[in-house]
Amino acid sequence: MTTASTTATAYWEPLWSQGRRYRQLDDSENQLLEQHLGAGRGRLALDIGCGDGSLTRRLNEIGFRPTGIDCSPSAVALAAAQDPGPGRVPVWQCMDFTTDDLATLPEPAYPVITCRLVYRWIDDKAAFLDRVRRLLAPGGTFWVVTEITGRRPATDPLQNLGITPAQAELLTTGWSAVRTADLDVLRCYALRPCPPCDLMEDR
Repeated sequence: MTTASTTATAYWEPLWSQGRRYRQLDDSENQLLEQHLGAGRGRLALDIGCGDGSLTRRLNEIGFRPTGIDCSPSAVALAAAQDPGPGRVPVWQCMDFTTDDLATLPEPAYPVITCRLVYRWIDDKAAFLDRVRRLLAPGGTFWVVTEITGRRPATDPLQNLGITPAQAELLTTGWSAVRTADLDVLRCYALRPCPPCDLMEDR
């Protein structure tokens, strides 16, 4: 029987194994990341759909103890191969976050969970968000970077690649604090289930 996990792997694994690469982090995105997440100070972080590990490694560089997961074995192998020499390095794990047992993760909860250029591809977004909430530590931050549909020129065949307004509303519903920042065709979301006294300015 074909499962969601095997379907996701069947789609992404050939792309990574054949050398497909995706948008890298730049200075502007790194600045927003640090602005919203702060210094790592040894805190745990989980990077969902880590790909070649660029975001996971950045989290490691600013002091987090990150785990990067991806459903593609080739992506995980590529990420691990770029680890620096001796010293603290990320944990890498081949896993489909949408279907695999969350108990197989190294930790039961994470103060920071990230999801970069992945949310748009999730079929059941409500179920995905439920799983994120199960793992996000109290007062933690869910950092999402995703393309917004319609931001590319009308002649661009990828104009509708991003999430729709309805999908963006689903993403931001049910959090005590929502902050956003735009980067050309991308939008960054910092979502926090904070107590009311700690609310950040809403959007």
